[in-house]
Amino acid sequence: MSATAQQWLEDIRRLELTDKIRIMNVCGGHERSITTAGLRTLLPENIELIPGPGCPVCVCPEEDIYEAIQLALNEEITLVAFGDMLRVPVNVKKGEIRSLDEAKSAGADIRPIASPTEAVKIAKENPDRPVVFFAAGFETTTAPVAAMVAEGIPDNLLLLVSARLTWPAVAMLLESDTPGFDALIAPGHVSTVMGPEEWQFVVEQHNIPAAIAGFNPESLVAAFYSVLRQLKDQRYFLDNCYPQVVVEGGNRGAKQMLEQVMEVYDANWRGIGTIPNSGFRLNPSYAAHDARQQLPDYSDEARRRAGQMPPGCDCAKVVLGRLYPNQCKLYGSACTPRNPIGPCMVSDEGACRIWWAGGIREQQVANG
Repeated sequence: MSATAQQWLEDIRRLELTDKIRIMNVCGGHERSITTAGLRTLLPENIELIPGPGCPVCVCPEEDIYEAIQLALNEEITLVAFGDMLRVPVNVKKGEIRSLDEAKSAGADIRPIASPTEAVKIAKENPDRPVVFFAAGFETTTAPVAAMVAEGIPDNLLLLVSARLTWPAVAMLLESDTPGFDALIAPGHVSTVMGPEEWQFVVEQHNIPAAIAGFNPESLVAAFYSVLRQLKDQRYFLDNCYPQVVVEGGNRGAKQMLEQVMEVYDANWRGIGTIPNSGFRLNPSYAAHDARQQLPDYSDEARRRAGQMPPGCDCAKVVLGRLYPNQCKLYGSACTPRNPIGPCMVSDEGACRIWWAGGIREQQVANG
């Protein structure tokens, strides 16, 4: 850890805060950095760092994953998706195919990709076969997808979009009766694209301190100090602790592409339910590349129920910051990275997977 980060930690200790303070870090990348650097063990014991809803794989609706599986199994297509999506399980009867990985093993043409450009490459290499890109992600993933579509893609490349915006989930938590946190660390990468202004509502509408952080310990600990100092002084504002890349207005080109190619709608989040204005879908003017418009309908409306996690799985509570990963009854026993039951144990941005990789193997009894 850099000396500067150590100095921020010393400054935090000098604040001499005694009340219990809960800080939510929205981003899965932040949670990975916090756990890898052992920041929870370095902060005063009264300061809790709570993982938030910033894992796109974890909140991708079960019905969308099920639809992707059925398309791959029943249509003469090639389906491509970001690697983590292939292992996310859905709820089906025993013996039925429960993930894209299992569908691939059953003979479906499913390929993992790391970037949208790979989807274009595969479509160009297979001009006589429909290629469906299952595009799940938040703003930073969706902006390159939108740019790719705006620039022009092969006629045989279709998109099955399951993209989400980050801030509406935080707004939903803050508007609930029990938000569960006293300060917010906003995601640096999302703010790079959308601009820091998106998070101003946290301070102005909810009177809660907020800071935007990058992904190294120095930026994160600076953000922790900022919100803790704001609480001590009772003077709340949005602090940009990632000024190297987060600037006023964000990335205007990326935002323009999103506005051109996507439209915002009320979207379902796995285990949570419908959140207003929280989803991206293709603008109707791009219907020729919309898999839902061009291919048979395999959606299953019965799967839209909130709380659609596997039996006994507490991923929804983990995503909402209401349980720590190791407070789930399945953590480390039935549910491990080798055999994930819930989505939070699948993704590198899922809190359960991050905690397991960080060496946290013991279960903890949840209070209450």
